[in-house]
Amino acid sequence: MSGRKPRSVANPLESAITTPSEKILKECHTLYVDSENGLVKIASSLGVRLLPPRKKIIVMIMGNHSAGKSSFINWYAEEHIQKAGVAIETQGFTFVTSGRKRESLTGNATLHLYPHFRPILEFKGVMDYLSAEISTSKQKKFSLVTFVDTPGLVDGDMVYPFDVNTAITWLGEQADLVFVFFDPMGQALCKRTLNIVEKLSETCGEKLRFYLSKADEAGKDTDRQRVMMQIVQELCRRPGLNKCGFEMPTIYIPNPQKPSRCVNQIDVVCETIEKTINQAVQKTLDQLEKDCDLICSTISSRLEQDRAHVTRNKSFRLHSFLCGALGIFLPALFILSFIVNTFSHEQMDELLGEGPSRTLYIFTGIVIYLWDWIPEDGQVVFVIVFGAFCYLLLFLAKYFAGQGNKTLTKKEKRTMAEYSNYIQDIVKTKKGKLYDWYLQQCAAESDF
Repeated sequence: MSGRKPRSVANPLESAITTPSEKILKECHTLYVDSENGLVKIASSLGVRLLPPRKKIIVMIMGNHSAGKSSFINWYAEEHIQKAGVAIETQGFTFVTSGRKRESLTGNATLHLYPHFRPILEFKGVMDYLSAEISTSKQKKFSLVTFVDTPGLVDGDMVYPFDVNTAITWLGEQADLVFVFFDPMGQALCKRTLNIVEKLSETCGEKLRFYLSKADEAGKDTDRQRVMMQIVQELCRRPGLNKCGFEMPTIYIPNPQKPSRCVNQIDVVCETIEKTINQAVQKTLDQLEKDCDLICSTISSRLEQDRAHVTRNKSFRLHSFLCGALGIFLPALFILSFIVNTFSHEQMDELLGEGPSRTLYIFTGIVIYLWDWIPEDGQVVFVIVFGAFCYLLLFLAKYFAGQGNKTLTKKEKRTMAEYSNYIQDIVKTKKGKLYDWYLQQCAAESDF
């Protein structure tokens, strides 16, 4: 593309420029991944799994081969990143993003950079056709966008090294936007493309955007209109795609050396990306508040549950103590009664003193009286039943002792209280300031 700027435009000065949206997304991401007080770390300690928000939106571009997918990415970044041509240049999935250094990453490094997409490993063969291109360009909103360039789709006997339909469908579900490029050069009605688009419309139809790419190559206006009519007719035949409000702007890569009378709506694509970025900022701030509320409610629930466990444990300990005390005291008193009965009152007074001796005689006297009341032939049965009852008391004491729930230590309670205070005083306050700053970029001062 002759209208493309050279790679040297991405200089250190441009790298230092940070847009409000970029700063907000970065600040939110930092609140999640901070090594000391990150929300991900706090949530993990509470048994809650959180994923940090993306710092960029994901835009997947799909279409038949030679539809201009790679050329659009190069135009948007104003740098020659992806190969573009009539042949099938893109055979796998390439993540194109902005960074500090021009670099090419292989599959494993790509998934380290984009952990959200690690489930793609479930698709056999995709790993070998996964890569990432990091550019230093800061043109347009490229610093806030990650493009996913997909394989060119064709019908017929073309064999892909992986299940391309399922893989593209899954990636489309993860993306924030899905651009579908139809080119007017005979492949616009590629059935494989339409099948994937129909599948995506069932789960994420609001993400789909349709464009007639390379519109300047369609010939006259009548030819271009004929191509668009054919595409619309084919789409309307499919129930999942036959919807109201269908739009398909005509776009092409502007070339000063080849002026065209065709209306170029490529700026609409840029506006769509910018609008999605703004929505992503709002969603990220809203999700930050939801995650803060989730963590705080989890802490409150854990502390309330701990208080209930403490109360329940006290009840169990009391039951265990009473059963254990009775299980030991009753047989001890029973045996002691017969031992005391062998001594005279005078001997017991000399051993224990008059007061304790009298008390002991009262308790042992009751036991002896009850023992004498039992018929002689039933005393053996009584001893067996009594022993079994004492054993049951000891068993219940052990049972109640084992029913206690684990409770939080003082350190754990203090840590949870600190987490809750940190989220309420620091994170939510910062979220409020970021939201105000974001709104100040678009709303009038009189609205504040």
